[in-house]
Amino acid sequence: MDIVKLEKVPKIAVYSPKSKLPWDDAVTMVLKYAEIPYDVIYDEEVVGGKLPEYDWLHLHHEDFTGQYGRFWANYRGVSWYQDDVRNQEAMAKKLGFTKVSQMKLAVAEKIKAFCSGGGFLFAMCSGTDSFDIALSASGIDICERMFDGDGVTPNAPSKLDFSQTFAFQDFKLDMNPMNYEFSDIDVTNNRQIDRTRDYFTLFDFSAKWDVVPTMLTQDHEKVIKGFMGQTTAFKKSFIKPDVLVLGELKSAGEARYIHGDIGKGSWTFYGGHDPEDYQHMVGDPPTDLNLYPNSPGYRLILNNILFPAAKKKKQKT
Repeated sequence: MDIVKLEKVPKIAVYSPKSKLPWDDAVTMVLKYAEIPYDVIYDEEVVGGKLPEYDWLHLHHEDFTGQYGRFWANYRGVSWYQDDVRNQEAMAKKLGFTKVSQMKLAVAEKIKAFCSGGGFLFAMCSGTDSFDIALSASGIDICERMFDGDGVTPNAPSKLDFSQTFAFQDFKLDMNPMNYEFSDIDVTNNRQIDRTRDYFTLFDFSAKWDVVPTMLTQDHEKVIKGFMGQTTAFKKSFIKPDVLVLGELKSAGEARYIHGDIGKGSWTFYGGHDPEDYQHMVGDPPTDLNLYPNSPGYRLILNNILFPAAKKKKQKT
């Protein structure tokens, strides 16, 4: 992973529930491994205005749509799922929201304002597409009865506002609550790629002209082995034209690693859950990063922590 000790790092926040859920976050694992300090914040801190205290924010396996990760079909009878629903509903009520989906939208809008004001956002797995979906569905109910107690807005998918999103446009929602999927942004359910051929390629950028993307793609390998997640990778046809694709599986029309600017800040989305666990399942043990000290997939995560220190020099004309 080419870990280095940093003299100065941005002030980092990880958006994560305080209660333990049955999966681990690749970013918090690598932050601990690299001995980089961070704070854990969640809905109460974000709604309460704490984000401006930080430089860098991470989102991982999160659902900003208020559908509890679409785990209802398989896990509704399991204690951790039931506890999560109770905790989220209690927090929504505490913060003055009628529904969890309304609270999550407020959080997403706070994060958007954080980025616009100069903050850096890094998201992985379902923290990427569910974030954009929530922003696009402001004022629309896209949650079925088992999630919020009532039905969806009639013709909800046709009322999305893609001008509000960071990365994606023209996507279609998956309105079947039994499916472990939010929309057709993600490629997981329809990809026909054998694990032995699942790789993505990083683009080359010039440090002279493109400092940030050069830092974000700096790695000891340019071809990176793929890994799955609830959101594995993004269909390129739904990516906005001003978004920079940093890594892709061109033959499949997939983007794995993308970046963009918003206001004074920027964001990076990275598909997949754990770079060294090809198909991490709920309840699987965490990855031992001591076994992967030179992981090129984890190196990309670290690049996103380092790059806020990069500043473009004024070019001579």
